[in-house]
Amino acid sequence: MTSTISDLHTSWAAWHAAREDELRAPHGWLSLTNLQWLTPEPSAVEGLPGLWSATPDGAVITAAAADGLSVRTVREPRLVDGSVTLHPVDGLPGTLVEVGDKVVEVVRRTDTHALRVRDPEAVTRTAFAGVPTFPVDERWVLDGRFQPYPEPQPITVGAVVDGLEHHLTAVGVVRFELDGEERALVAMPGKQGGLNLHFRDATNGHSTYPGGRSVRTGDPTDDGCVIVDLNRLTNLPCAFTDYATCPLPPEGNTLDVAVEAGEKSPLRPDH
Repeated sequence: MTSTISDLHTSWAAWHAAREDELRAPHGWLSLTNLQWLTPEPSAVEGLPGLWSATPDGAVITAAAADGLSVRTVREPRLVDGSVTLHPVDGLPGTLVEVGDKVVEVVRRTDTHALRVRDPEAVTRTAFAGVPTFPVDERWVLDGRFQPYPEPQPITVGAVVDGLEHHLTAVGVVRFELDGEERALVAMPGKQGGLNLHFRDATNGHSTYPGGRSVRTGDPTDDGCVIVDLNRLTNLPCAFTDYATCPLPPEGNTLDVAVEAGEKSPLRPDH
């Protein structure tokens, strides 16, 4: 094994370990136990105190101080004593409400409100045994070129939940060669810099999750060069839980080859 290949394996192993640690977080994606859409009628939610509802103005919680519901704020948790209206932003992470060891995330999706319950004792978390992957191979480390749009473009994509849409921002196209042909994928900004490529390939629905996978890159150079390491393809949260509302890939982001790299479909202890 050459030093370059050894470095590839070493860096990937560290990245993969960090990825699994992130998934194991007490209130991470593996901890989800419920997704419930709120209605105008204040209603009880199984396992939670108080009444929950949705209005045109936001999501409403009604509870007594003794119920122990606290809304996370920038400064300190705010105990719910009476009615509180929350204003989550469509498509972004929601407002967090604490109750004991659980965290309730109140989200807005396509003009509707929902709550997700995150419980550290969820079987999907406590029985998590890691994410299966394809063997690391240098053939999947590709030299790409980023062609930015003159201005970021708003795009709308579907979701794994029927009837929902996600409103995203595309910043350009990444081109690279794979199996002797030039490929192009619409790129979105990464959450921590760089680019995010979300796409389908011929493994989806077989060895990998049907809804596609995504890979993050570093920042492109000034002349647009960017490394696309498909060994770091990851599943979206919806591959691990039935309570996520993940976006589908942008239109046209489909490769007609089997990308046997990165994460495979996870083993689901709840299925």
